[in-house]
Amino acid sequence: MRWLTAKVLAATTPFRDPPVWVADAVLYQIFPDRFRRSGRVDAQRYLAFKPWGADPREEGLQGGDLYGVIDSLDGLQALGITCLYLTPIFSSAANHRYHAYDYFEVDPLLGGNAALRELIDAVHQRGMRVVLDGVFNHCGRGFWAFHHLVENGADSPYRDWFHVHRWPLQPYPAPGEDCGYDSWWALPDLPKFNHANPGVREHLLAVGRHWLEQGIDGWRLDVPAEVPADFWVEFRQMVRSTNPEAWIVGEVWGDATPWLQGDHFDGVMNYRLGWSSICWAAGEALRRDYRNSEYPLDPLDGQALLTIWTTTTRSYREVVNRAQMNLLDSHDVPRALHSLNNDLEALKLALLLLFLHPGAPCIYYGTEAALAGGPEPGPSSGPGPACREAYPWDVPWPADLRPFIQSLAELRCAHGVLRMEGLSWSAQGADVLEGVAYGLRVVINRSRSNHVPLTIEPGRSCVWRLGTVDSRGIGPQSAAVLGSKPLSPGAEGKKKALVET
Repeated sequence: MRWLTAKVLAATTPFRDPPVWVADAVLYQIFPDRFRRSGRVDAQRYLAFKPWGADPREEGLQGGDLYGVIDSLDGLQALGITCLYLTPIFSSAANHRYHAYDYFEVDPLLGGNAALRELIDAVHQRGMRVVLDGVFNHCGRGFWAFHHLVENGADSPYRDWFHVHRWPLQPYPAPGEDCGYDSWWALPDLPKFNHANPGVREHLLAVGRHWLEQGIDGWRLDVPAEVPADFWVEFRQMVRSTNPEAWIVGEVWGDATPWLQGDHFDGVMNYRLGWSSICWAAGEALRRDYRNSEYPLDPLDGQALLTIWTTTTRSYREVVNRAQMNLLDSHDVPRALHSLNNDLEALKLALLLLFLHPGAPCIYYGTEAALAGGPEPGPSSGPGPACREAYPWDVPWPADLRPFIQSLAELRCAHGVLRMEGLSWSAQGADVLEGVAYGLRVVINRSRSNHVPLTIEPGRSCVWRLGTVDSRGIGPQSAAVLGSKPLSPGAEGKKKALVET
């Protein structure tokens, strides 16, 4: 009855606020082709895949599948993960599957629709959730309507589903030749939908609705700023009427203020928190061979870092800040450890910063295994495929960060202020950050050589630590989280009264 009531409310009210579960979530991003090969996909029989662990910059597939994800759920849950974010899984001729040719069919090489149904059930049985990647700006050349257009030219009834400006179409143009239609980043293999066409809208909305009805818990939306904004208003209404608790997160890298007013998305991929945290944790040791104005890798001191954080959080309502997807890296940028020049201690600092903010922290697959990607391309504003390497299931890891990430998830779970209100931050010079909230104090030292004095006030104790915390204070690349000591029952009552007043 509560579910039916929620659906009725969703159809009659704006539902401006994001779903509350996101604030408590810890995400794990999976690039399915490179995560885990189960050996249980019939469609993979007799096929020649790249060897597992081949150079990720090469074209071709290595054969990861959704049953492999299912096989990994126990370990992911033990890590503290509560929600999976999968990059595209629909039928496609590319290993990244951003070139979809059928949005209603999970790629057979991933196990097909049956594998997704089993994954959804397995995730929900564990109290976890799953978010899919929605690529609704463009499709692949093999998309059924575009294929019809290529075969029939101007006689195709689907000619207005795309932005055609010249006949005949040249889906495989020679160098310098016009393909005849609009495509994403002028790539002919990614024809762009015409969202002014009601048939296109109806089809894409039906896709979004179908997979919500199949049980997914939200959509991550690819390049949404390149789609007319009014489509996302309609998309949000569809989502809220189908599942009021589903999360809508857009891939907007910079200022997302226009998109987060309650009419479009619940949150965005908060890359600004990620790259700024990396830039501070690394300092002058930061690797700068990747250049992207939306993911700028340049050293930051403490005050510059806090300016970026303040600008970001003050742009949005508190409920929106709690619904952000906070991430250090992804399939589209160099791995954090690569940018940090393989400095594991700096990576731990950056991960700590990620978990200390409201919004759902997102771990890119393999971070726990110290995957570093690389070598990434030189100056670029596009994705670096070297970060999409195969998960090292059967080879030694440079380091095992699972206990560390698990401790971060436990810290976040134990202190609601980290998930809800957040900390008030200050910088002590270039190398030290301090965050405070009621009952909690965090001190972080990024220096590679200096100790920072630490005074522990009466009534406080160190509830979590990274690196060296001793009588001299906080050591290089170390941190301390100080919490209030448990109070007696009488003192707890006085504290409650004080808070209420």
